[in-house]
Amino acid sequence: MLVIEDDRDVREAIDRSLSVTGHVVRLCADALDGLRELASSRPDVVVLDLNLPDLDGATVLRRIRATSAVPVVVATARGAESEMIRLLRAGADDYVVKPYSAEQLEARIAAVLRRGAGPSTATLTVGGLVLDQEARTVSLDGAALQLSRLEFDLLAYLMQRAGKVVTRRQVLDDVWCSESRSLETVDVHVTWLRRKLGERAAAPRYLHTLRGVGIRLSAPEDAG
Repeated sequence: MLVIEDDRDVREAIDRSLSVTGHVVRLCADALDGLRELASSRPDVVVLDLNLPDLDGATVLRRIRATSAVPVVVATARGAESEMIRLLRAGADDYVVKPYSAEQLEARIAAVLRRGAGPSTATLTVGGLVLDQEARTVSLDGAALQLSRLEFDLLAYLMQRAGKVVTRRQVLDDVWCSESRSLETVDVHVTWLRRKLGERAAAPRYLHTLRGVGIRLSAPEDAG
């Protein structure tokens, strides 16, 4: 379990209650640490507070959903129905309002795990590209590709939106956790990823750059 919660007392209380029931718990006090931990440890569930010191929890949820299908339970003091509906529509799997009991949180976690126990939808396929979001593996025409963490996250983001054009700003906001990055960062990683896919900007197969518009990933037969 990954808990992203800035209040130390709440964080430690969640840790105690979930550890007692047999869960391995990782704790993060801010959004950026939480996103890094998510990428490195691949937890079964994320418990996410909304009032974080560096990024709003709604932004964190959007970034999680850009690259991961992990169940997310929002745990917050914001109890307005409109806020709850907004977060559930944005991709949260459940929503619990503080103060809540340890038993209630455990029950909600168990419920989202049961709902996610069906057939896996973690594998993305576009043409000869196959990406497993849980195992973090990629193959092209049956051959394994070795990608860096950011190259993998970028490819997963584009494959989730196959056939659609996304702007460099969208990629920067949704894939990168640092607000200080420049748009050129996206260009550099697209170039590196293109090389891993064995293609050139002048002769693209999967990655198509629309000058002044954005980037589109599509299967070669759909690339017209």
